[in-house]
Amino acid sequence: MTHLYLVDLGPLTINGTFIVETVGFLLMLLFLSYVPLPFLGIPKPVFPWIISIAEARQREITAKLQEAEQARQEAEARLKDAEAKLVDARKTADTIVQGANRSGEQLRSDLRQKAEAEHDRIVESAQRDIAAERDRALQEARDEVAGMVVAATQKVIGETLDERKHRQLIERAIEEVTSGDGRR
Repeated sequence: MTHLYLVDLGPLTINGTFIVETVGFLLMLLFLSYVPLPFLGIPKPVFPWIISIAEARQREITAKLQEAEQARQEAEARLKDAEAKLVDARKTADTIVQGANRSGEQLRSDLRQKAEAEHDRIVESAQRDIAAERDRALQEARDEVAGMVVAATQKVIGETLDERKHRQLIERAIEEVTSGDGRR
């Protein structure tokens, strides 16, 4: 196919087809801008109608972008609110855990004090019981020793002392024995 060249400038050659296509395009734009096409159902010129559709579409896209931006800002606000609530919940949980730890420590301390007090009470009671039992055993031993001394004395001396003198002698002998003195 041969092309019609108006001027041959080498690589910058102006092609006649290009000029014809450009002029045709401009005529079509002019025709669509001013001529209505009622036979196609378009009562107004096409170009302004296309521009109004494009502008309406642009307004719609702008409105949707604004809605999207507003939704993004609301989502960010909700996220910040949720993060703040999460921080508060963690603080509350930490407070509860610390309170439970303190309560546990206090309970453990109270139980330890009660156990120590009960231990001390049991030890004191046992010491009192031991002392009372020791005193009772010593008294029984004294009474038995006194009885044996009286019996032995009666056999050795052959006579009985009056009860009061006899008791005084026994008491004094027991005191000397218990004090470790052994002196009379």
